[in-house]
Amino acid sequence: MTANILVVEDEPAIQELIAVNLEHAGHHVIRTRDAEGALQIVNHALPDLLLIDWMLPGTSGVALAKQLRHEERTRQIPIILLTARSSEQDKIQGLEAGADDYVTKPFSPRELLARIKAVLRRRAPEMTDEPVDVGGLRLEPATRRVFGAGKPLQLGPTEFRLLHFLMTHIERVHSRSQLLDQVWGDHVFVEERTVDVHIRRLRKSLEPSGHDRLIETVRGAGYRFARV
Repeated sequence: MTANILVVEDEPAIQELIAVNLEHAGHHVIRTRDAEGALQIVNHALPDLLLIDWMLPGTSGVALAKQLRHEERTRQIPIILLTARSSEQDKIQGLEAGADDYVTKPFSPRELLARIKAVLRRRAPEMTDEPVDVGGLRLEPATRRVFGAGKPLQLGPTEFRLLHFLMTHIERVHSRSQLLDQVWGDHVFVEERTVDVHIRRLRKSLEPSGHDRLIETVRGAGYRFARV
């Protein structure tokens, strides 16, 4: 599945190499050369993952990672640090700063893509193409199909994204505002009641297989996808 990846790298040749390979793999790439530019981009719209070089001009990549982890809005964004530093202490420092992974230069494009896929699978499973099965309900991101008890179910595009997010975060309660950020995007301004409308539509689509009962309303908090 296509991810929006922000590459924060000040060396033009490395930035170009990374961007070309990510785009060839189907991702959308946004580029910047320093922490200030990265923060401006993130303040406008959240990317799905950040690739941050450790040695940036001005604010370092480690300091940028720490700042992103300390702010509520950016706390959950997956981060991979890129660096020529290879000592165990450097890796520990990078991970303690909030990075999800640490890739040492020089690295192969294949290795970087594999690391990105692994981090997205772990931190943002809704961004992968891997099928999700829960209690007889199967969602296939690559084909955009949903099956309940082996029979196809018809979902609209927004309901599909909403179900995918909920199914990859089982038992976690999400507020309406959190669902708006994760499913619609934090740069899209719609009313919270929009979530209720699409939850109703989603439940209606899941009724034929009886899986509508798995989407629970948590009074005063939001919605949760329950285990069977």
